[in-house]
Amino acid sequence: MKKNEIYTGKVTGYEFPNKGIIKEEGIKITVKNAIPGQTVSYRLQKKRNNSGQGKLVSVIENSYLETKEQFCRNFGDCGSCLYQKMPYENQLELKKKLVTDLIDTVYDGYIFDGAKESPERYGYRNKMEYSFGDECKDGQMVLGLHKRGSFYDVLDASCCMIAPGDFGKIVDCVIKYCLKENLTYYHKLTHKGYLRHLLLRRCKTNGEILVDIVTSSQHEHDFSPLIAELRRLKLDGNIAGVLHTFNDSVADVVKDEHTDILYGKDYITEKILGLDFRISPFSFFQTNSSGAEVLYQVVRDYIEGATDGKVVYDLYSGTGTIAQLLAPVAKQVIGVEIVEEAVEAARINAAANGLGNCSFIAGDVIKVLDEIETKPEVIILDPPREGVHPKALARILDYGVENIVYISCKPTSLVRDLAVMKEAGYKAERVSVVDMFPWTGHVETVALLSQ
Repeated sequence: MKKNEIYTGKVTGYEFPNKGIIKEEGIKITVKNAIPGQTVSYRLQKKRNNSGQGKLVSVIENSYLETKEQFCRNFGDCGSCLYQKMPYENQLELKKKLVTDLIDTVYDGYIFDGAKESPERYGYRNKMEYSFGDECKDGQMVLGLHKRGSFYDVLDASCCMIAPGDFGKIVDCVIKYCLKENLTYYHKLTHKGYLRHLLLRRCKTNGEILVDIVTSSQHEHDFSPLIAELRRLKLDGNIAGVLHTFNDSVADVVKDEHTDILYGKDYITEKILGLDFRISPFSFFQTNSSGAEVLYQVVRDYIEGATDGKVVYDLYSGTGTIAQLLAPVAKQVIGVEIVEEAVEAARINAAANGLGNCSFIAGDVIKVLDEIETKPEVIILDPPREGVHPKALARILDYGVENIVYISCKPTSLVRDLAVMKEAGYKAERVSVVDMFPWTGHVETVALLSQ
């Protein structure tokens, strides 16, 4: 086999989150975005000893798992809904197998509680970040999502089926207005231009929508006419606030360097399992609100009785959702989160919910733990995708608490950390898969560990 040549192969294996495995001449070839059972053509990009990496060129024959038609015109070009042609039941089975195959490499004898379905399969995302750009070089400006594998090309995403229908109407309104006003988009190569992103957030329980237009500071524009147009839209929800965020960073990320409130307020309020949570533009909150209720109920079930009258650490606490759900029965809950905006929101949420035994600290977990005098009796971990920093994990394990609940959106990171926890004397008692992301290759995993 030679690099840059195109080959055809049958996908016989799969690795999280989207890596199809082809065995060719004794070589294990990994092809991203290929699904078990597919016959695909791929370009060999790397080859070393008994392994290689290929880039998907086309799907020649569908997988035995794919028995339905795609529902989005961007399928194949957009990098999100890889499982569009799979019935939902097939998606769940595949995700269960991916997670358990990984955990089985570390633990056996644990109770697997199966895969919990998302209550909503379409329109479930409560947050979307859209980019301004063009679909091809020098083409007309569009507002949407990056094309799979491309740093520059942007696809019109007003048709996205996993975002609420209101989002599509708002995206369509915003891009038509910006084209009419001859506003320019920010070019990543030259770092010149004005429009960068559109951030939308929505509450499921009350329909509140937050609209945040992200631009550079290279131009000035009065968005009052746009706000008037947005407010005239016939939406299922209601626009609670329109914001203007400035970002001059050269990185292609939604970053807040300064935000002005153009209309309404700069937050929305979601209700989860009976408690209210204030969500600001950049604070972390699970992107599937109804799925979050399923996820957090699993967490509560796993440690039912174990937190009564105990001190609980909620590490990587975001806006303090888990901390506040556990607070009614705990002696004290201490949350640690590096994003200061999220910590402030957590404090406001706890006060609004009348929870006086919650406290939240802004800072890096690895640095903050040594500053907390009160020691934990139960620990909840909900780290970023890359898992817990090794030094922080070692410090956490030093507490020797009886129970740890680990919530992970990336099973490969979870399994890496579980191996370290096993060496420290922890056993996996129960594991659940919670599908927060239908039609995509992503999934949440909850693991209960005991000393």
